[in-house]
Amino acid sequence: MNIVIIGQGKVGSTLTEYLIKESHDITVIDINAKTIENITNSFDVMGFVGNGASYNVQTEAGVNKANLVIASTPSDEVNILCCLLAKKIGAKHTIARVRNPEYANQLYFLRSDLGLSMVVNPELDAATEIFKIISFPSALKLDAFSRGRVELAEIKIDAESELDGQVLSQLYKKYNLKILVCVVERGDDVYIPGGDFVLNSGDKIYITASHAALSQFFKTLGIYQHKLKKVMIVGGGRIGYYLGGLLSSSAIDVKIIEQDEKRCLELSELLPKCTVICGDGTDQIVLNEEGLNESDAIVSLTGIDEENMVISMYAQHRGIKKVITKINRQSFVGMLSTVGLDSIISPKIISANRVLGYTRAMANSESSSLKTMYKLVDGRVEAIEFEISESSQVIGIPLRDLRIKKGILIGCIIRKGQIIFPGGNDTIEKYDSVIVITKNKGLSEITDIIS
Repeated sequence: MNIVIIGQGKVGSTLTEYLIKESHDITVIDINAKTIENITNSFDVMGFVGNGASYNVQTEAGVNKANLVIASTPSDEVNILCCLLAKKIGAKHTIARVRNPEYANQLYFLRSDLGLSMVVNPELDAATEIFKIISFPSALKLDAFSRGRVELAEIKIDAESELDGQVLSQLYKKYNLKILVCVVERGDDVYIPGGDFVLNSGDKIYITASHAALSQFFKTLGIYQHKLKKVMIVGGGRIGYYLGGLLSSSAIDVKIIEQDEKRCLELSELLPKCTVICGDGTDQIVLNEEGLNESDAIVSLTGIDEENMVISMYAQHRGIKKVITKINRQSFVGMLSTVGLDSIISPKIISANRVLGYTRAMANSESSSLKTMYKLVDGRVEAIEFEISESSQVIGIPLRDLRIKKGILIGCIIRKGQIIFPGGNDTIEKYDSVIVITKNKGLSEITDIIS
């Protein structure tokens, strides 16, 4: 597809990097000449220096022929204007990055009345992701398919775990639960395991199951954590605001520590159910005085990665049950894993993955529809949900006869609300939702799984 990306900040540059790997024709626009020089030297893209909201600049960049325009400048208003202009010029689809909380309640209007195909809010996306983790604290991360019918949970196997040394086929028989270990991360290696795979301590595993089956499995293993009651948030920016609202609405006791006095006053008015403290969240004396030891979870959300890392490491040292760290620089992620900090959130990556899922869906044929996509293990594995149309070529064929490509696993099939973990005799039928786990990149429709 022909895609134009306006703005090359954190989100824009991440999208450029992701989408160029998907073999799209990418054109980038930014007002900073040095930024355009760097991005064109790093990637095979066309670059234009100028105001992306300018008719002349958009015309020169070929927006009129674009399948998709993504506006990701620092200004919400400029992004909306860029998309309106692009649509008027002839772009088929537009996506705007909109961060301001005042616009969050107007997303339906922005999409329908202003003709935006999609609105991306990195801070709201990140807060929603953190909220899911806190809502199910037994997992390091939690994603959902088929409107929550199936969940994908990430956990780490400790040395004392019953899972250490377990053969997967025996594991399923032992616990007699409808679960599937679909991905194993072991050191630098990633596996899509078969029934003879043996789990080891230190492995990170991804499990698909219903919420009830997942909860029962964790209870059986003795790693189930009950709902968290007290959460401390360090950093009162946009993510802290969104997260504070989500948590306090779920009857969770929330304390936000923010250094800027003016911002503290704003948060106190915006989030009356939250306790807002004006102080330095990187100061261990402040953390201790404000009840770190009594907190069930701490979320580090300052604007500096290094500060978030230090806060999280200190909280982990103090024995806090759930420690969540916001990181922008991906080079830090592996470093954090070595010290046991595994619940990592990157707003730009979360939003980039949402956009990537949308672009894949645009490329679909009529045989299936890509509904949901998650990247796992630093993007090395993808979990994709397809909804099968009645014209799909895969309907009615036993899975053993489908010639499925290597590195692909049918995680489960959802049929009329029922979750099926398929065997070789099972078939895919029309209107099924099929969850595919793959190490292969670029799947955009169900037939891409066939060799």
